[in-house]
Amino acid sequence: MSRMEKTEVHGLMNRHLYSIALVILSAVIFGLSSCSNEKPSNDKNTLEVEEVILTPDFSSDSAYYYVEKQVGFGPRVPNTLEHNTCGVWLADELRRHGAEVIVQEARAKAFDGKILELQNIVGQYNLEAKSRVMLYAHWDTRPFADKDTVRKNDPIDGANDGGSGVGILLEIARQFSIKAPSIGVDIVFFDGEDYGSPDGSPSTSTSYLYWCLGSQEWAKQPHRYGYRARFGILLDMVGAKDAVFNREGTSMKYAPNIVRKIWSRASELGHGKLFSNRETPPTIDDNLFVSELGGVPSANIVDYRMQVIPMGYGPFHHTHGDNMSIIDKGTLQAVGETVLSVVYSE
Repeated sequence: MSRMEKTEVHGLMNRHLYSIALVILSAVIFGLSSCSNEKPSNDKNTLEVEEVILTPDFSSDSAYYYVEKQVGFGPRVPNTLEHNTCGVWLADELRRHGAEVIVQEARAKAFDGKILELQNIVGQYNLEAKSRVMLYAHWDTRPFADKDTVRKNDPIDGANDGGSGVGILLEIARQFSIKAPSIGVDIVFFDGEDYGSPDGSPSTSTSYLYWCLGSQEWAKQPHRYGYRARFGILLDMVGAKDAVFNREGTSMKYAPNIVRKIWSRASELGHGKLFSNRETPPTIDDNLFVSELGGVPSANIVDYRMQVIPMGYGPFHHTHGDNMSIIDKGTLQAVGETVLSVVYSE
């Protein structure tokens, strides 16, 4: 074969190989295009990738210890040594768990004219995060047992009413120190919540303003200028045996979507028996002032029992029966892991 013939043959072969390459390339492109247009398979064996939310394990033992520790200081009534000593411990414990702590001091007049020296204790996590959630409870206790039949003028232990919410939040703070949440969280312990007038006192249109003194002061001047949070969760009386957490009326007015978020998560975690879908009348609690005056729509997880006579906060409410004997680790666990799960899913 001549050199010219060889050249022609090589040219034909090169053109043939080029054509084959084009055909193969077209087939590959067509195949990829077809795959991208295919509908998802209904085959049960198809692998589905879902986002896994890693939530730390809440410890009811730890929360119980924190409730017991507070009760050990004695009644935490403003203007007393027991109150002040416990307040120092609370701030130190938040710091120990990695929080930036602010102690907001305020003076407020009680129903009886007494001037109370109050301390709102704030533990801040992820200060640089703009997306924030506020978790709060009151840490003071009732200065008298006005619903009791004995020692009515003596202050109560407040294991449930005061101690339980703080105990759960301290355990949540401990978990934050182990695995930091991706959002900003502010844990607030409000003071002077439970210094309202005794049961049976004459009521006026402004009587409710003598309750929740610390949260009212905070709403006027938050711990940080221009503070904003997407939502708040209040824990009040969240540790008693046989507790029932109905959907509290004030929460449903200001934060119905937050209530639904929390109650749905509780149900998913198997706590639907405790978190009832019944709605209670509105109550006067810290979430009223945080929502209405502070601008943080908040849900209140509070033990308010509808199917008892008289309905309300339980037979131990504002009595000396509110002691460690009524605190139940199962209730602490249900509330704590629900709140923790909500935070880590944000």
